[in-house]
Amino acid sequence: MIGARCLKVAGLLEEVAEIMLRRLAGKAFDNAYLLLTLMALFWAGNQVLGRAAAGEIPPVALSFLRWSFASLIVLPFALPHLARDWPVLREKWLFVGFLGIIGGGAFNTLQYIGLNYTTALNSLILNSTGPILIAIACVLIFKDRLTTPQIVGTLISMAGVLVIVSRGEPETLLTLSLNRGDLIILFAMAITAVYTAYLRLRPAIHWITFLFCMFLASGLFNLPIVLVEMFVYGKFVQPTLFTILALAYVSIFPSILAYLCFTRGVELIGGVRAGIFMHLIPLFGALMAIMLLGEPLGMFHVVGFILIIAGVALTSRKP
Repeated sequence: MIGARCLKVAGLLEEVAEIMLRRLAGKAFDNAYLLLTLMALFWAGNQVLGRAAAGEIPPVALSFLRWSFASLIVLPFALPHLARDWPVLREKWLFVGFLGIIGGGAFNTLQYIGLNYTTALNSLILNSTGPILIAIACVLIFKDRLTTPQIVGTLISMAGVLVIVSRGEPETLLTLSLNRGDLIILFAMAITAVYTAYLRLRPAIHWITFLFCMFLASGLFNLPIVLVEMFVYGKFVQPTLFTILALAYVSIFPSILAYLCFTRGVELIGGVRAGIFMHLIPLFGALMAIMLLGEPLGMFHVVGFILIIAGVALTSRKP
């Protein structure tokens, strides 16, 4: 009798725990600020890893394998929704493919290629142009009107980025010169700005259906390019422990999880307010360098962090 009661209580506790987890997950999925902060954290890791992988994994191969593995991981979860969303996909497949190509395939391939030819400092500065380019794209394409807090907050957070990447020495910025890697990354940021602006027109399909189609389009876009990279330029992936771990990370965190967070964040608060969270990427990158690489924490870090957080808070406020 006692054993039966214990089993019944255990079952009730398990049911309660499951309900609580579902409610917490639901609240998290509706919290744009949490989602976009996680997005910035995952993409900061992608920046660090993309630079570390330069010379180890060819850039197009890294992008192709990233999206291919992400597609395979998501496919079992997407299958039930694909069947239900097929009528909409059949009508909107060109637009969904367009979003996948510019938002994943082209953007990340260009970013990985650029990281082979430029420094981490230049890359961080150029990535900080993302929120500004997103705002410009939203204004030009959809005639959005920017509020004064959005403009001021973007400029404040960008100032924080520049303080961190220049290590508090403005003359460092004056010595920067653009090379082909910088131009490639800047073009990639312009592409992702267009992608972010057009996300508002995402078809009414389940989010996992959209992510799978986007990942698949990104992988297919890179397929002919990676074949050229391998058989024309002779660049192949070396199967080492580092490459395996790197591919596992980029396939899950900056791909599946980050794009889920970003897509939902834009859906909740719009492209301009969501784009400002890209300024958290260099902040998280600096924190990773401090915690993982043992770099000292300087006053310029503190000043930059405060400016970035203040700018993000100001810009992301609901109008």
